[in-house]
Amino acid sequence: MSEVKRYNIRMAGIGGQGVVTASHIISNGVVISGGFSSLVPFFGSEKRNAPVESYVRISNQTIYEIGEIIFPNVLLIFHPSVITLGKSYTMPFYTGLKQNGIILINSKKPIPFTRDEQRELEEKEARIYYLPATEMANELAKTDLATNMGMCGAISGIFGLPDAESLAASVKDRFIGKGIVVSGGTAALDSAIEKKFAKKQKLLEANQKVLDASIQYAIDQGWSEVQKTAKATA
Repeated sequence: MSEVKRYNIRMAGIGGQGVVTASHIISNGVVISGGFSSLVPFFGSEKRNAPVESYVRISNQTIYEIGEIIFPNVLLIFHPSVITLGKSYTMPFYTGLKQNGIILINSKKPIPFTRDEQRELEEKEARIYYLPATEMANELAKTDLATNMGMCGAISGIFGLPDAESLAASVKDRFIGKGIVVSGGTAALDSAIEKKFAKKQKLLEANQKVLDASIQYAIDQGWSEVQKTAKATA
């Protein structure tokens, strides 16, 4: 019997970053890979730069729960202002984080936490990973609109769920298959992305470059739970 993998992910960012799109891509990627997932997006005002949250459960076993994730074991922070300016519906941002949980932050340098935040994160034994997702997006896709691809790729690199092939298929389904348009805000974001790329194939290629780079970045940083498990059982 395979080991049960179960991750409750709370994503937080600001409007215009594709947070909700990322949650759908990860969720659908897990389903494509043969796993299970449920998600609940929370849009708020749907204004650019307004707080956005989304809740995604992924597992290789059946999931019965739906709704808001109160006690995540994974946090995805799409923008530093979620932490530094309190642009979040959940404050402090790590509220409910389970012991030894993972916090993936889109930032090329460490965030200056307050003394209380630092103490509480240490008490939780939180593992804090910094991913330069926006820099990757600008360098490889030539637009920060691909920042969410970096965050999706890192999840695959860390957990192996969804695997890289299934994640790529989910991205293709999102932008070519037009699987789900979840709100007016995400529809507008899709339109902006597509205008940036004359042909959808070029859009896919640009997104794939960011996915591949972020997956490899997570592995190179030693974040891969799959590799850690393999070494522990070797």
